[in-house]
Amino acid sequence: MYQNHTHELACCSPNPLHSAMASHLSVPTSAGTPANYFRPVTGRADLLVLGRIATGVPGAPEVEAMAISGGVITGLGSVSDVEGLVGPGTEIIKSGDGVISPGFIEPHMHLWTTMLVEPWPDLSALTNATFDDVVAKLKAVAAATPDGEWVHGKLFDPSLYEGEPDLTRKILDQIAPNNPVFVLNASMHFGYVNSKALELAKVSNSTPNPPGGTFEKEDGELNGVLSESGAILPFLAVVPQPTQAEAAGTLIKIMTDAAAAGVTSMREGATGAVIGVGEVALLHQLNGLKRLPTRISTAQWATVGNQAWKDAGVTPFSGDGMVRADAWKIVTDGSNQGRSGYFLQPYLNETTGGHTNMTPEELRAIMNEGIDAGWQLMVHTNGDAAVEFGIAAYADALAGREKNDLRHRLEHCSFAHEQDFVELKKLGVSPSFLMNHVYYWGQVFRDNILGPERANRLDMVASALKAGLRPSLHSDYNVSPIHPLLSAKTAVKRVMRGNGEVLNASESVSNEEALKAITVDAAWQIHADDRGTLEVGKRADYAVLSDNPWTSDSEGWDKITCHETRIDGEIAFQA
Repeated sequence: MYQNHTHELACCSPNPLHSAMASHLSVPTSAGTPANYFRPVTGRADLLVLGRIATGVPGAPEVEAMAISGGVITGLGSVSDVEGLVGPGTEIIKSGDGVISPGFIEPHMHLWTTMLVEPWPDLSALTNATFDDVVAKLKAVAAATPDGEWVHGKLFDPSLYEGEPDLTRKILDQIAPNNPVFVLNASMHFGYVNSKALELAKVSNSTPNPPGGTFEKEDGELNGVLSESGAILPFLAVVPQPTQAEAAGTLIKIMTDAAAAGVTSMREGATGAVIGVGEVALLHQLNGLKRLPTRISTAQWATVGNQAWKDAGVTPFSGDGMVRADAWKIVTDGSNQGRSGYFLQPYLNETTGGHTNMTPEELRAIMNEGIDAGWQLMVHTNGDAAVEFGIAAYADALAGREKNDLRHRLEHCSFAHEQDFVELKKLGVSPSFLMNHVYYWGQVFRDNILGPERANRLDMVASALKAGLRPSLHSDYNVSPIHPLLSAKTAVKRVMRGNGEVLNASESVSNEEALKAITVDAAWQIHADDRGTLEVGKRADYAVLSDNPWTSDSEGWDKITCHETRIDGEIAFQA
């Protein structure tokens, strides 16, 4: 059933971006020394927080006082309930009009790829209403760029424009005849380049497709469209790279922006794909200089190979409370909105339903490598055939093994069938949904790409819950903005931004279920059982919000703002 267009694993070829980035950054060869922010828990509170406190525990009412010692919650309840924990050295703070909430958990985002493109012009449909607006913005950027220098763009998505127009080589040559151009698709599965960029990357009509990617052609000629990471990396390797200071500043900015949305912990979803194993060490270095704005859990890019990670000192669950290596990331297919996700039936008005990035044997081999090493698996699956492909591989890879608590995951799980969730429950594998697919792309999936029947199976959170699973919601940033409360609202309302209509109301979940998917269940998925709710014995990771999501109407969740976040009770972000 599977279709494979690569025939060999990308791990077998060097990543050209690694060497390009290393020439600009001081990349350590080992994981680095974890920073020590530990403070002992004592009988007296270091901090007493007073105000409206929503613990995030299902059914629990707000409380008015929270005692914290050594970064751990030691008391919750009324002021009289915790007064015995208060001493002369206790700092007392009041939240004012704000509501204290568990910090949100972002269980799948991309820190390093976003760092590369963060300064580039925004070509998204959110800021460019029409394709003509995209072209006009790129023309303006090209006109202001000296001849010979690169013109960039990010977040372009043809699926959100009428006719789904690509930024082809021909169009980009007209836009910037004197400059190389590289534009990255919002999904990060496609890129767009002009003739000068092709020359600089040394890609011609006779260049063979690289492992894990395709240089798209029309009538035997390169059309400038790059499909999947294997084809994109040679171009990212020749664009100007950030300096050490620029990279560090951008990484901190991304984490700070996440904290501004109430996030206190994140899972980075492709660690090592940009710079290589040194990415983990650089995060430790930054955290050693100053505590990061969010905790970071890393998912190691599997195609780097476990030996390389092991040689660098990056082993399962190594690190500290701020930067910890947890998972093993594998990508089985592409982007549904780009028609490279793998489906059982063809896309609308197409003859094929996408393809896999590897054979079943290759997928099982790379999964076994991760499981044997002790990693939690994160397997990217977008189309319904990819979901079945991933489930079958999990069944084979886990067969005969002793059960453990690694909490393996299926990423996106965008289009599935109810039986798929039953099978996942049997295997002990949980899904994480890119809920913003419904909000931003639901209408185009229904009307242009897949049709109503398949579109109704997008992000089936209710079905996952019915099967007894603990799903989470993620942004896949920068595929979509980090906005956990918008994701939770969409899980409840399933409203499509394009037309305001509801996509399959039967898959709507309750307010409580949606909030668990961005707090305690997301924390469980990233092996952060000490977070996700505010309870005695858990870390004091919290956000101060303008309203209480646990008691307010979900219709207004996306308008709730964050005034402050704290990690272990210490300020991480202030508006």
